[in-house]
Amino acid sequence: MSNNSSSVSIPVSDNELDDMERMRVRVRRKRKKQGNRVNNELAPRVFRMMLKYWLVVFFLLAAGLLLFEATKIGQNSRLETKSELETDKESGLDKKPDGNLNRLDPVTRMVAGVRKRCLKILPPNELEQLDIPVLEDSPVSEIDVNYITDSDNSLSVDKTYFSRQSMNATRFNLFTGYQTLEQRENSYKSWLSSSRNSSVQVNRTAEVHCGFYSNDGGFKISNEDKTFMRTCTFVVSTCAFGGGDDLYQPIGMSEASLRKVCFVAFWDEITLSVQESAGHVIGEGGFIGKWRVVVVRDLPFSDQRLNGKIPKMLGHRLFPNVKYSIWVDSKSQFRRDPLGVFEALLWRSNSELAISQHGARSSVYDEAEAVVKKHKATPEEVDVQIKQYRHDQFPDDKRFNGHKALAEASVIVREHSPVVNLFMCLWFNEVVRFTSRDQLSFPYVLWRLKVLKKLNMFPVCIRKDLVNSMGHISKAKPLNVSRLS
Repeated sequence: MSNNSSSVSIPVSDNELDDMERMRVRVRRKRKKQGNRVNNELAPRVFRMMLKYWLVVFFLLAAGLLLFEATKIGQNSRLETKSELETDKESGLDKKPDGNLNRLDPVTRMVAGVRKRCLKILPPNELEQLDIPVLEDSPVSEIDVNYITDSDNSLSVDKTYFSRQSMNATRFNLFTGYQTLEQRENSYKSWLSSSRNSSVQVNRTAEVHCGFYSNDGGFKISNEDKTFMRTCTFVVSTCAFGGGDDLYQPIGMSEASLRKVCFVAFWDEITLSVQESAGHVIGEGGFIGKWRVVVVRDLPFSDQRLNGKIPKMLGHRLFPNVKYSIWVDSKSQFRRDPLGVFEALLWRSNSELAISQHGARSSVYDEAEAVVKKHKATPEEVDVQIKQYRHDQFPDDKRFNGHKALAEASVIVREHSPVVNLFMCLWFNEVVRFTSRDQLSFPYVLWRLKVLKKLNMFPVCIRKDLVNSMGHISKAKPLNVSRLS
């Protein structure tokens, strides 16, 4: 061995090499057997677990698959809806999905632990044989309601009553007549004085502004449509002004109602143009489906919401021979039989006016705050109305004569009796004088007109049973009206 080498050689015999190799082989085999033992034990264990919990595993897999499919369908639905909205916007309609359209399922509620229908309507065979009540005269119904017009010389309005400020603060015009605050007060007081004591001979004539003040006031309807409207004894009506809503066909009608009831929809020229561009063309005889479409020209207000109050509140002036009517806002689809509704909400309870309770609030003053907060009217105009009501000592009561004070007026079922007609005229004048939010003025008129006793303020669930709520399609287009004086 060289002295310069840094490594050391240790001789190993062949036997020792064989022993070492055998040891390495045994170690490798032992490790392999341990690995095989673990693998061999894991598979049966997993199998036993799956066998034991197979039902849970099945439901987890099924739920995952359903969730995946639902997500996929939802994405496709959103894409389709977006495409439809873009298409409708191009054609002038800002359309929403109509998931509620044509639903006929009843609305129910719990009563004494039992689930019952909110609105019970007679079956078709009983509606076919239904006797229509004969309107009986009563001390209240004997009154005559005279509508002030510019042709009545003794009742013509002296416009010198108005200061420039008061003229600018109101929306009265040649359609409504120029009602002064004094005339407003008299329209309530004259009726109260004549109905307080039926044993005293008094003047039983109420004089009131009630729209259609002048032939030049607007709201023009063709002679053909007027002739049709004079044939109606029962009517369901709606309106869409400003192109903001579609026309939803009424459903759930009995054969008796289809024969006896008129269905009339009022459109303006804007709505006519928008609907025709979408392919909804008025057919022969002026009909689209069940609706007779009446096109109104020369609307008297720039505020389309206010124009809509005319057919809503003044139906007794539009339909001179109608005895009973149902009003439905254009955002809803009427889905119950009209004769059945009259029987359920008026005749069965001996009522003259049926209207839905407000679902959220009971006080006018709470509603006024909500209207301002939701930007449905300006704070200034609401403030004028509320100050007037406080000045008149209108109470902050939640209930009047056993009824909830606040109403939701999207569905109105009424008899065209003198007292109800008078109520509607007074309500319309409040809406014109103050704000078009008719929920604010309804309880005030109800409070002032104390003789309206036959009132049915039905719960919200009945309103939901009467209509499918669709929501407004788009904002109504305002008018540029120069004929306001």
